[in-house]
Amino acid sequence: MSQGTVRLTVAQALVRFLAAQHTERDGVRRRLVGACWGIFGHGNVAGLGQALLEYRELMPYLQGRNEQAMVHAAVGYARHSHRLRAQAVTTSIGPGATNLVTGAALASVNRLPVLLLPGDTFATRVADPVLQQLEVPQSGDVSVNDALRPVSRYFDRITRPEALIPAALQAVRVLTDPADTGAVTLALPQDVQAEAYDWPEEFWAPRVWPVRRPAPDPESLAEAVELIRRSRRPLLIAGGGVRYSEAEAALAEFASATGVPVASTQSGKGSLRHDHPQDLGGVGHTGTEVADRMAREADLVIGVGTRYTDFTTASHTLFAHPEVRFVNLNLAGHDAHKLSGLALRADARAGLAALTEALAGWRLDPERVADYQRGKAGWEERVTRAYAAPDPDAHPTQTQVLGALDQVVGDRDVLVNAAGSLPGDLHKLWRTRDRDQYHVEYGYSCMGYEIPAALGVLHAQPDATVWALVGDGTYLMMPTEIVTAVQQGLPLKLVLLQNHGYASIGGLSRLTGAEGYGTAYRRPTTDGLLDGAPLPVDLATNAASLGMEVLRPGTVAELVEALRVARAATGPVCVHVETVAPGEGAPDQGTPPEAQAWWDVVVAETSERSATRAARQEYERHLADRRHHL
Repeated sequence: MSQGTVRLTVAQALVRFLAAQHTERDGVRRRLVGACWGIFGHGNVAGLGQALLEYRELMPYLQGRNEQAMVHAAVGYARHSHRLRAQAVTTSIGPGATNLVTGAALASVNRLPVLLLPGDTFATRVADPVLQQLEVPQSGDVSVNDALRPVSRYFDRITRPEALIPAALQAVRVLTDPADTGAVTLALPQDVQAEAYDWPEEFWAPRVWPVRRPAPDPESLAEAVELIRRSRRPLLIAGGGVRYSEAEAALAEFASATGVPVASTQSGKGSLRHDHPQDLGGVGHTGTEVADRMAREADLVIGVGTRYTDFTTASHTLFAHPEVRFVNLNLAGHDAHKLSGLALRADARAGLAALTEALAGWRLDPERVADYQRGKAGWEERVTRAYAAPDPDAHPTQTQVLGALDQVVGDRDVLVNAAGSLPGDLHKLWRTRDRDQYHVEYGYSCMGYEIPAALGVLHAQPDATVWALVGDGTYLMMPTEIVTAVQQGLPLKLVLLQNHGYASIGGLSRLTGAEGYGTAYRRPTTDGLLDGAPLPVDLATNAASLGMEVLRPGTVAELVEALRVARAATGPVCVHVETVAPGEGAPDQGTPPEAQAWWDVVVAETSERSATRAARQEYERHLADRRHHL
């Protein structure tokens, strides 16, 4: 029954609508949109800006410094909330809107919900071309916001007030979809934002969007169980779907009951504690030796909530058993059918519970269990050697920084990282103690993600201890949200590793025959190479100028103490540390293990340079191992 109408602007109605949306799973109800990030300009200041002021008690407003960073913060919030909560981001038109594109791509690649509300040009076109408008002579209805279409899971432009109602409902449908979510964009012309309309009161009545746990269909489940029972060398790969389903306990029960070993993708790391008997750590190009050996030998791979990216499959060279089969437990049909696998479309928790029940009494051969557990113990020794710092008064290597963190962080602390060589070292080496501890964004691997995403985690869990781990290259991409952390009094722990260049891509450049060209932070020389004097850059002073307390440890011992001080701090603090390349000390000490599997980065087919020719020969050798799984 109609409850009447209320006259509000489009922006006011949208804010009230968003404040009334909730998700519910397993009987727990949560507010969907926790806050709205925003930077105001002429495209949104008088529309959404005014509405957020008017309804500030309904919708908290968070001020950011960079539009892309605001999206990263919202993504960090959504990931830490297991996709059950989201945040909105509003910008002006023009550069403010196009700055959203990278963040939107990251959200959609990782399938994490974020609501984007960019301002747009006048729907009525009465003042065209307005400030910052892109004129497209052959298409009058195009604006720069159309750049967001391919990186959004849902896109709409609200050119009439009444169009907001169906568009808003569709937007929330996608935001709450457990399989196919990501960036949702509602482009809002600035004149429409301020236009008044008589809205039905039902539009902002409280609405609950249930997030179901569909179980696998009986026939597919029976086929999967038969494949598992017949297998001799099964391996389960845990992806991000385990985390978002909150299926860690169900996975632990399955692994303990069956003895099937578990390896994890970047998104899935932490699905089991590092000391669980069945946990083998990361798999793929940045995986552990034992996990990758189990993958090569596997006659059955059980993928749970994984997209099977090239880092996981080692560019389709890892699963080498001639008769390997795949069972893919996944809500998303697109992923469930990958690698010609048996599609077991279901929620990860529900699917794992069904498999455990159906496999009652079956367990992997004890010799196989003993084999991988010996490998697990050997890798743990390798991690200990990598973390070792025989001389506490020496400058640390990057892996020794991780070893120092390993001594200091608590079981519930959160580590945020995304780019450079740290994700590979963390995937191989980090001893994860909690399901939410390992927050590495490696779907889009976006430099600049870490600091704003850490703020998002702190908004999702205000009592969390959150560490953002960044190299100098990432820091220079986006240090802006340090100011936001200072403004909001958030106790961000920033660990800034200074190695004077793009160390990760420099290593890859040398492996692929490009000889590290253009990857060091040095002055150019007369021959065009960047191998002159180091740049006189002081990032610690920069962080201090933005309002952070800064600690400058020089040795391994000083680093451990500085990390302890940072962990106890109640405000934002930066630990700046100069890292060095591994030296000539004891074997493996302070040195990351080499890659255990390949990654396809194409090398030039022809060159006059010997390094490139040698790299091409090595590249072609690996190509012979690639296969299609049919």
